[in-house]
Order: sequence, then structure tokens, then C-alpha cells
Amino acid sequence: MTPTQTKRRLGLLSLVVSAGLVAVKFYAYHLTHSQAVLTDALESIINVFTSGFALYSLYLAGLPKDENHPYGHGKVEYLSIGFEGALIVIAGLFIFYSATLSLIHPHAVAQPDWGVALLSFTALINLAVGLVLTRAGKRLQSVALVGDGQHLYLDALSSLGSSAALVLVAATGIVQFDGAAALLLGIFILVNGYRMLRHSVSGLMDEADSAIVSQVIAELQARRRPSWIDVHNLRVQRYGANLHIDCHMQMPYYFSLEQIHTELHDIEELIRTHFAVDVEMFVHADPCTFKACSLCRMPDCPVRQHPFQHAVEWNLGNAVRNERHTLKPPATVADKP
Repeated sequence: MTPTQTKRRLGLLSLVVSAGLVAVKFYAYHLTHSQAVLTDALESIINVFTSGFALYSLYLAGLPKDENHPYGHGKVEYLSIGFEGALIVIAGLFIFYSATLSLIHPHAVAQPDWGVALLSFTALINLAVGLVLTRAGKRLQSVALVGDGQHLYLDALSSLGSSAALVLVAATGIVQFDGAAALLLGIFILVNGYRMLRHSVSGLMDEADSAIVSQVIAELQARRRPSWIDVHNLRVQRYGANLHIDCHMQMPYYFSLEQIHTELHDIEELIRTHFAVDVEMFVHADPCTFKACSLCRMPDCPVRQHPFQHAVEWNLGNAVRNERHTLKPPATVADKP
């Protein structure tokens, strides 16, 4: 089974489970008339819509590149979690309003034991499916699957919170615990909806992923050759599961075009084999100048003007800057034009 097929089947699993659990929760509300249970059920309706949209986004993300989408369709996964986050925020606002009214005008809760049993059952199912989706999403580098799995985790926590409210009402007879729990769940849902929206915007706006950038830099540093004098302006963009990476690599100016081509090919293959997803990498070769002699380790360099002092250690702080790294050379020797 291909990764694309695996993603789509997991997306379908999430949709089917979400639809089934919504029915269970509304049945629990029918039995209990609990505001907390209604809050949980309303939030779960969002699961159905978002799981359906996530499944569609996984289908789109798996389509090949075309003339209109030269980098593929992977960005739609960020749109998916943004859509999910927006619906969660809307649901959270409605739940907050409804819970406030329930606190002002509380009403009795019926059959809390059945409510606790049914909500605990849905929580276990959501935790199990959420764990499967999150692990698979991280393995397959799918933000849509990870987002869907995390939403199911949140839904499970909501169900557990609603169950706790029913237990408190049954134990104390204080019906206000029901409305208070719904209010807290509304706030919890709003916060997490905002976080999903924030993650969606950061992905659509190509916010730097420092973890991936650090992996690229570490791999280049670990396999560094003397001819790879310096790297700068390193950038990583994510398109769904796929990555687009580009950087500037400073190399000896006297290398032939064939030598440069071989070095660049080796760098690109080195990074591609490091990641388990499709990587499109472009390396721009910059010719060295005499200012770079003090940090260049090329043995028997025929044009060296300054003695080697030490190599620049590439890290997240210097490799992403759009400037060449230099050590201060002796002022008596002019730089190569």
C-alpha cells in the first residue's frame, strides 16, 4: 500500500468513527439532558465535517504536480487544519454562550450513570483512533492526519470532562456543576481551535520549521567536504509531506563546471536520502573569494592567499542568513575581484 493510499484509508477511518460517535453522544444527551453532554456532542459534529474535509484534502495532496501547481498540492493540508480550527472556534463560541445560559438557568440532569458510561466509551474510541492517526501522520509527514488525530484527542478530553461533571452532579446534587463544566469545555475548545488556526496560517505563510532546517544543517555539517567552503541562505518550505530546500554553497572558483555539477548533485542526494519524504533541493554554487581562505580547508589549494585559521561551524544561527561567512584576513592582501 502506498503512503497516499494509507493516508486516505486513515482519513476514511476518522470520518466513519466521528459519525458513529456523534450518534452515541446525542443519545447520551437524550438520556441525561446535560448541558455538558450537549456541549460535547456539538463539538463532535465538527469532527464529522473536519474529517470529511481532511479526507478530501488528503486526496488533493496526493495528486501529482501539474502546470498550475508546480510544487504539488500538499499545501491543501494546511488549509484543512485551518478549516478545522475555524469550525472549532465557531463551535466554542456557541458552546460558551449556551453554557453561560445554563449557569444562569440550571436544570436537572437525568440518568448520569448512563451518560458517564456512554461518554467514557466514546473517549476510549477517540483516544485509540487519535493515537493511530497522530502516529501515522508523523510517520507519513501529513499535517492533516496529525491535526485530525489531535482533534480526536481533544474530543476525548471533552468527553472525560463531561463525564466528570455528571459524576459531580450525581454525587453532590449541585446541578451548577453541569453548566460550569460546559463553560470550561467551551474555553478549552476555543483555545485549541485558535492553536489549529495559528498552525494553519504558519504553514500557508511558509513559516520556517526550525526542526527540519536544523536537520538539514546537521546533515551537511556531518558529511562536510573541504570543497564545501561555506553554506548560507538555507531555506526549507513544506508542501504537505514534501519539502522544497534551497541554499547557496561556496566552492573553489577554479573548479570546472563538471566538478561543480558533481558536488551539487552529491549534496542534493545526501539531503534527499536523509528524509523519508519527497525532497526537491536546489543548490546555488557561489565562487569563493580570497576572503574565504582563512576558513577554507581545501588541501593544496593552488590560489590560496591567506592561511587556514578555522572552519565556520554551520548552525541554525548562521546558515540561514543571506550573507557569506568570513574571517578577517590580513589587510595587506587585496581580495580577488
